[in-house]
Amino acid sequence: MDPFSDLISLLRPHAAVSKPIEGRGTWGVRYAAYGRPGFALMLQGQCWLTLDGEAPVLLEQGDFVLLPATPTFALSSAPGLACAPHEPAETPVRHGEQDGAAEMRMFGGAFRLEPGSAPLLLPLLPAMIHVRARDGGADRLRAIIGLIADECGAERPGRDLIVDRLLEAVLVECLRREGGGAALPAGLLAGLREPGLARALGALHADVGAGWTVAGLAGIAGMSRSAFAARFGAALGCAPMEYLARWRMVLAQDRLRRGGVPLERLAEEIGYDSASAFSTAFRRRIGCAPGAFARARRREALAG
Repeated sequence: MDPFSDLISLLRPHAAVSKPIEGRGTWGVRYAAYGRPGFALMLQGQCWLTLDGEAPVLLEQGDFVLLPATPTFALSSAPGLACAPHEPAETPVRHGEQDGAAEMRMFGGAFRLEPGSAPLLLPLLPAMIHVRARDGGADRLRAIIGLIADECGAERPGRDLIVDRLLEAVLVECLRREGGGAALPAGLLAGLREPGLARALGALHADVGAGWTVAGLAGIAGMSRSAFAARFGAALGCAPMEYLARWRMVLAQDRLRRGGVPLERLAEEIGYDSASAFSTAFRRRIGCAPGAFARARRREALAG
């Protein structure tokens, strides 16, 4: 699998909720961080989105925005307004003047990610992905969001499965289009933008159990060992072998969560010489033994 496909299959987006959001007049609301991914498609007018500690961003008709791990943020009719605290809701929302035609309309929602994988994978993504209508990148997203809205509003058989697949398509579209010519924060997207690093990442993801070395990955990237290590660290925010170790732990947790694989085989599949070596590495990074982790996740699944 390619890195994008790996990332999305392990995040497993699911359980979407969605609603229309309107605004009129002068208004501003502030939401506390809640960690789940949130999205919005602007249908009419404009508003300002301000992530905590960041400059306001104008959202215009046709724009799409995704917050992979929704932090504290504000929505307002103009930048710099005082914003009243507001709680997330699953029902339609109207901000500002309650009477009269809406000046701003958006379709907003949230969904869940695999709880074990999300903390390890979300740091590889930007805090906000903004696909602008004027760049021609939102047409496909508008079509997908329309299908999600239709499915969420119906009780047809297979609805949850369809919505989950559509959420995966939303993530793929956002990741494909993220960045443009702008600088990206350190993470997987920044690494995949550089052809040499993209080749190395593709090879690593295709065979995570291989005996990778920095020199071997550098050869695939067409760089010297030192140049590759420096570029990799700058783009992804960690050293190549650290990235490999983190990715192996993500895969290990996913396999343990699903069950049915002996520890010796799992260790071999993800590149450890023995079950003992894998268990030691797992305990050091995750804080418990693989068996204890698997039992805890099975209890969580049975509980609901």
